[in-house]
Parts: sequence; C-alpha cells; structure tokens
Amino acid sequence: MKALITGITGFVGYYLEKQLVDQGIEVFGTSRKVNLGKNIYQLDLLDENKIQNILKEIKPTHVFHLAGESNVKNSWSNPSKTIEINTIGSANLLEAVYKVDNGIRVITIGSSEEYGKVNNLKKITEEMSINPSNPYGISKAAVGMLINQLQKGFGMDVIHLRPFNHIGPSQKQGFVTSDFAYQIALFTKGKLINKQMKVGNLDAVRDFTDVRDIVKAYYLIAIHGRAGEVYNVCSGKGYKIKEILDILLSFTDKKIEIKIDSQNLRPQDSQFFIGDYTKLEKSTNWNPSISLTESLNDIYNYWLNILV
Repeated sequence: MKALITGITGFVGYYLEKQLVDQGIEVFGTSRKVNLGKNIYQLDLLDENKIQNILKEIKPTHVFHLAGESNVKNSWSNPSKTIEINTIGSANLLEAVYKVDNGIRVITIGSSEEYGKVNNLKKITEEMSINPSNPYGISKAAVGMLINQLQKGFGMDVIHLRPFNHIGPSQKQGFVTSDFAYQIALFTKGKLINKQMKVGNLDAVRDFTDVRDIVKAYYLIAIHGRAGEVYNVCSGKGYKIKEILDILLSFTDKKIEIKIDSQNLRPQDSQFFIGDYTKLEKSTNWNPSISLTESLNDIYNYWLNILV
C-alpha cells in the first residue's frame, strides 16, 4: 500500500498517518497550509488539475479523504463554504482519481450527521434512511450518494465511512469533549477567576469513540472493505453529555458552577444518537479498545500540558 491522506495536518490526519506508518506503509499527504516539509503537498481541493498532478506524481494505491470543514456549528454560519469544501472538493478529488487511475481505492470520510434527527431509541445502522438536519450533514450525505453512483456507473473502488463522535488528545476547540476539558483545565490552572462554566444540552445521548480506535478502523476497512459500501464507525455505546462532563470534572479538585448557555445549543438536535458498527466488525473484526474514561483523561491532560 502507498497511501495519500488529504487533510493530513488535521486532528484525525495526524493519528491516521501514525497508524499507517506503524504498519510500514509509505504515506503522503495534502494540506491547505504551505511549507509543510517532505511528503506533504499544498493543495486546494477546488483545483482539480493540481489534484491530478499530485496523483500522477505519487501514484498512491489508496486515498484517505479526510480534508474538509468538520464543525457542525460553523456550517450553520457559512453553509455555502461548507458545501464548497466538503462536496465540491470531494467531487473534484473523485473525478481526478477517475481520470488518473480508476484502480485507486478511495475512502471518503462522511459523518453520522448524514442520518439527521433520529426520533427513536434504536441504534443507527447503515440501512437507515439519511435525512441530514444541518449543512454539514448535507455536504457529507451528497458525497456518500456520489460515491454510490461512481461505483455503480464507473466501477470506481470507493468506500464511504460514517464516523460518529470521535474524540482524543489535540482535538481543537469547537467539539464538546475538547471544549469541556479545555475549560476545566483553565480552572485547574487558576486562569479563570469566574468559576462558571457554560455548556449546551447535557441530556443528549451520544456515541463517542477515541480517534486512535477510529484510525485503526479506517486502516482495516481500506484493506478489507467492499467497494461501494457504507460503514459506520462508532462505539455502539451511548453516554449523556452530562456523564462526559461529570467524568471530566472528576479530574479536578476545583469547584465549578455549570450554566446552560443557549448559544451552545444547536438549531436542531436529536436526544438519542448511537451507532451500530456490526457491519464494520463483521468485515474487519474491529472493536474499540480505548475506554471513554481513558480517552477523556488523555484529553484533559493534553490541555493541562498546553496551558503553561
């Protein structure tokens, strides 16, 4: 395998690169940033000609397409940008692969947000209808539908993944576990005088998986997955956001007041959102191995070490 990771300098890209290198795989990457050193190419996914040139030069066997806008809240602020980056950018990549080498296996990273608002208490399987309820989910659902057509119509070797909430050390702010851990670390370090922490909906139930388990799934599905298929990547377990907060609060001896802030609430939200990864497990024998408490502790200590 020779792998190309788009968005290699992002949160998941960092861990995926490490996972692949540990397997003895030669890894290349792209990023919108410049001057990134060996094996990383500066790329705007809206430039299809440059994508083609990079593919011709590297000659990858596998492309892991991670690049894109990943924040649901930001997608409400700028829907057109989200669609442009996530949908048009992905379409450009897929078209470039088709023109350069139709045999390259492409793993597109979608999102559980493609399923939209779920009104039952059942775990979400790949067979459930998609009905995205935010611009981010719409942008990812379009990619999933596109790869289905490309595989059926042109025989492209494409797989679409729908990861649920993935968490871990170095995830930027704008995501619930990182936001909570960052604020609590600030309190612990004595960097906030006001002992009040603003949060959103604490009753929502979500499925969290450590990014280090997530990238193992990406690698295994690249090896064992079937072209044209969609796979959930998740833990299959649900936790209330309040449980996440309580675990993180247990890591500090500071007394912190919790306040619900309407600005942290999404315009549309499901109370119960848990995935089913049976299909992934049957194909790859993958199971998550890092506990939620271990993951949250690592995230909290990451922020403690960053704050000097």
